[in-house]
Amino acid sequence: MSVLDLHLESAQIASTLDVVVPEPLRDRTVLTWLGRMVNEHGSARVFEGLAAQIERASLGADLHDECLAFAEEERRHGIMCGAVVVAAGGRAVADVPAADAFPDHEDTTPLCALARNVVSIACMAETVAVALIGQERDDMAPGTLHTLLTRIWADEVGHARFGWRLLPTILERMSTEERADLEAYLPVAFERHELAHLPLGAVLCEGGAALGLCSGREARGLFYDTVAQAIVPGLDRLGLRAGDAWEKRHERRVAA
Repeated sequence: MSVLDLHLESAQIASTLDVVVPEPLRDRTVLTWLGRMVNEHGSARVFEGLAAQIERASLGADLHDECLAFAEEERRHGIMCGAVVVAAGGRAVADVPAADAFPDHEDTTPLCALARNVVSIACMAETVAVALIGQERDDMAPGTLHTLLTRIWADEVGHARFGWRLLPTILERMSTEERADLEAYLPVAFERHELAHLPLGAVLCEGGAALGLCSGREARGLFYDTVAQAIVPGLDRLGLRAGDAWEKRHERRVAA
């Protein structure tokens, strides 16, 4: 375990937030935004790993630098989420377990390894984040917290678009065997993302939407809608049989 302490940086932003948290919602607000702080800040490492893969694939300095800029945005998101924690009466400090190793996918070629991560990180995870944060933003009244969430959401839109823009370039360079390898990986990626959104979690309580709190059941439903209406069609348009892969994730679970 390590300690992520963003309290000083977050406190500076917290002073600009007009957040009023009713006492019954205080603990849940602090815990929710503290979890987001950890997740957002930790995502920086993911984009740094992706930038290194882009560099090894010789896809250009511009793409590499853009990906590194995403890492800095994720760190800033962590501080912004920590600001909500502070505004709610908490401390932007959390114990963080040791991070998992970045998935280098050494069982395949470097180009296919990059493609796997672009699909998983940007085309899946970031696209889902756009939908979830966008819904929270739409449910929130105008104000400083809405503005903060809008900034985070806009950055996530950029991260997702980056992946959808980059993937066709990677696919053009891939051999038939590498594309088949990528398609074979899709059920694995879909299953992992689905499992991450399976817990029903908390129910939405009165006043929760104004603080960015959401229903676990509704979030899960939005996840499935995003997969069905955005991710699967988007990958299918690129010639990847994502619809078949989405169905095959069940076969993997039964086999396990």
